[in-house]
Amino acid sequence: GVSIIFISHKLKEVLEICVEIVVLRGGKVAGHTQPGRATEESLAEMMVGREVLLEVDKTPAKPGEPVLRVENLVVLDDRRLEAVRGVTLEVRAGEIVGIAGVQGNGQTELVEAITGLRKAESGHVRINGQDVTNASPRRVTQAGVAHVPEDRQKNGMVSGFPVKDNLVLQTYYVDPFAGGIVADDRAIEESARELVERFDVRPRNIFARIGALSGGNQQKVIIARELSRQSRLLIAAQPTRGLDVGSIEFIHKQIVRMRDAGAGVLLISAELDEILSLSDRVVVMFAGKVMDDMPIQSATRNLCGLLMAGVDPKTATREVNQV
Repeated sequence: GVSIIFISHKLKEVLEICVEIVVLRGGKVAGHTQPGRATEESLAEMMVGREVLLEVDKTPAKPGEPVLRVENLVVLDDRRLEAVRGVTLEVRAGEIVGIAGVQGNGQTELVEAITGLRKAESGHVRINGQDVTNASPRRVTQAGVAHVPEDRQKNGMVSGFPVKDNLVLQTYYVDPFAGGIVADDRAIEESARELVERFDVRPRNIFARIGALSGGNQQKVIIARELSRQSRLLIAAQPTRGLDVGSIEFIHKQIVRMRDAGAGVLLISAELDEILSLSDRVVVMFAGKVMDDMPIQSATRNLCGLLMAGVDPKTATREVNQV
């Protein structure tokens, strides 16, 4: 007998749970419908004000040389227990490798070890041929890596800084944003205005404190900063978390654009739909181990679901977490 107001960006959930649907856009009611009269496509169009492509439009990948090699990597979590247990994988230029798995199966620690945010106990990380095992985040960046972190508040931004300064956190010390030890504010502001416009960050005020923006717009600033740099490898952890369908469509296009320009992409997402839509190859993790590494043509929803639960259909056995 309790009335429920359910708020979500996830259209499948809305259609499955709700009896009445109200769509908001720009602070106003953009439409009112019911599940029996609505589809994901019609809801998305109401949310954005135009037709939205819910399926990722991309051509087949043309993989080149490896830009990331992870070999027998072992990483501990905050409890000093093994979160990553001998993981080996690679990402090649011109392909998107998606890591699928239920949250908490080592994906976070794996990305933190690759990007210099967490020390590895053993194993190796090589980026563009350089051994960057346990290197600093700056050295990883200088090796040609763009990183969209899972925790934007902790690792992606400085909440007290304005938008313009957050857009150069990785490049504030190099040309054209600095001359020696002096920042070039004009170059920083010109670049910020262009990126805020291109990535549809709202409000358009580059002097606004990023901590005052909505979570989705904070994410857009981070995406703008990382995807606008010339990088050989993009590591994107939960890149569309908290974004509306229009923004998700835009971010997916940008990720595919980077792949088509020759970058390798390592995508980590809790959304299996996102993994299956974007990836050219899928790696499934369970309990800190790689259960399978397969081309997208073999990665069915049922197979990924079983592997994510620790069940290997090839042997009909369940992986047991010994930790």
